[in-house]
Amino acid sequence: MRASQRARGEDVALVDALLSADERRRSSGVRFDELRAEQKSLGKLIGRATGDEKSELLKRAEQLKADVKAADAERDAADTETQELLLKLSNLVHPDVPVGGEEDFVTLETHGTVRDFSAEGFEPKDHLELGQLLGAIDVERGAKVSGSRFYFLTGVGALLELALVNAAMAQATAAGFTPMLTPALVRPQSMAGTGFLGQAAQDVYHLDKDDLYLVGTSEVALAAYHMDEILEAGKLPLRYAGFSPCFRREAGSHGKDTRGIFRVHQFDKVEMFSYVAPEESQEEHRRLLEWEKQWLTSLELPFRVIDVASGDLGSSAARKYDCEAWIPTQGKYRELTSTSDCTEFQSRRLQIRMREDKKVRPLATLNGTLCAVPRTIVAILENHQQPDGSVRVPEVLRPYLGGREILEPVAK
Repeated sequence: MRASQRARGEDVALVDALLSADERRRSSGVRFDELRAEQKSLGKLIGRATGDEKSELLKRAEQLKADVKAADAERDAADTETQELLLKLSNLVHPDVPVGGEEDFVTLETHGTVRDFSAEGFEPKDHLELGQLLGAIDVERGAKVSGSRFYFLTGVGALLELALVNAAMAQATAAGFTPMLTPALVRPQSMAGTGFLGQAAQDVYHLDKDDLYLVGTSEVALAAYHMDEILEAGKLPLRYAGFSPCFRREAGSHGKDTRGIFRVHQFDKVEMFSYVAPEESQEEHRRLLEWEKQWLTSLELPFRVIDVASGDLGSSAARKYDCEAWIPTQGKYRELTSTSDCTEFQSRRLQIRMREDKKVRPLATLNGTLCAVPRTIVAILENHQQPDGSVRVPEVLRPYLGGREILEPVAK
């Protein structure tokens, strides 16, 4: 665990503080049990004693009462400290994860062909210019109504979102996922249990008056869906595809991706979520990645798959793969989907277990983005644009757009 914390660039001393608190919890618990046992024995002796002996025993009983109370308080304090420190500790990093920061990822695969626009004889427009030509994106009124990093999808832009969501849900359902529409507001225990009140807390919107949190992903609601439950092993894997709005404060992103809809405070997303036996989690992780690759391939997007480095993992992830699509006007790959193996980290915190042959134990949870709508729209508009500002519709989306093959400009 110390090595894992070090690889993440997180506080190694936290491990020793946790061990110390746990030792105090154990020792104070033993002392409490010993004192309580003596207290019970003394009660029997007092009942049979007389005279001076009874007076001495009563004095001892008073002292024991105070000692038991103090030991109980010490045990509770040590238990509280242990639990608080546990919640600060990130998941154990998988040994095969590349060690380092954001730029130390390893590229595993590259798919598709990056278009050579200069060979085609025109300069590509960025997604915002295209979105305005198509009457699809309105960031000016988004800012007027709600502030920076908000937007309207209008006309064909709104239809494109609905097409993406329906096509993504169709793929997930065909793969055996149960479609879910999930709450966007959750209780603190749901947010903390999934690991989003640690390093990610600064990105979370909190409603103080109601003590509820706006989710940054339906992963939170899907993970907490079986909170405090025991699931039968024979029913695993359980796979859910959740659709929800997502809210992110984007703290620390000042000046990054300020143009258009690549990095925004509110967006919609289709998320895959799996409950499996722990020994199945790595294989399930590869399956989730394959479903993401299938989706991006169906959208005819050039993309690469990276093994995310240890210092760039979320606190709940033991390992994470990102699929990054090529964004022509940025001249680089940008994250479109990610999938994380959270092993037993979330299930332990949320008290979700599996029963197998009368044995009960924690299970593993995994999540994977299928379609984060705004970034996917960015990639589609830029990669499938034509010289006149029109955009070719990938075949997989055409049935959800009334058979439309081309998105035509409405404004010149």
